[in-house]
Amino acid sequence: MSTEPKKISSSRISISELMLPSHSNFSGKIHGGYILSLMDQIAFACASKYSGRYCVTASVDTVDFLNPIEVGELVTLKACVNYVGRSSMVVGIRVVSQNIQTGKIKHSNSSYFTMVAKDDQGNTVSVPKPILNTLDEVRRFYDSIRRIQSKKEHQEHISRFDHTSQEALDKLSDYGVTLAL
Repeated sequence: MSTEPKKISSSRISISELMLPSHSNFSGKIHGGYILSLMDQIAFACASKYSGRYCVTASVDTVDFLNPIEVGELVTLKACVNYVGRSSMVVGIRVVSQNIQTGKIKHSNSSYFTMVAKDDQGNTVSVPKPILNTLDEVRRFYDSIRRIQSKKEHQEHISRFDHTSQEALDKLSDYGVTLAL
């Protein structure tokens, strides 16, 4: 496969689907797990389209369900590669729902999926370096770098944190916790 630099815009993809009663949860809203499944599918399609490779989901960063999706609404997912590493890509996904009778559109959620390109034997492989053509693509690239760095710093903090220290145990009282060790 070619690893010649490639325009980020070539990764853009969108899908739309009418939400059916079979997609709903017990409260009559569309089940979040169903939306997550659609998001995983579009992340795969977006990353595979960009890289020309089979891709797997490595991580999902923060999925906040902002507005509920109703049965009968048209859901549209838009995805684009925002960042490219050696073998990984961060795919930004935006989900909106539209009431097809009134035309009202709601932003339902956004998320970032880290996808990794694989060869036929399941080994990670290099992906094309990105060509950024707009300032919006530059912003998204830098936003991804910031999120990646923040995640690394958080992991470093967690690996150094001693939950058994007296300071950590004392701090629990700030959260209304009573220790009965």
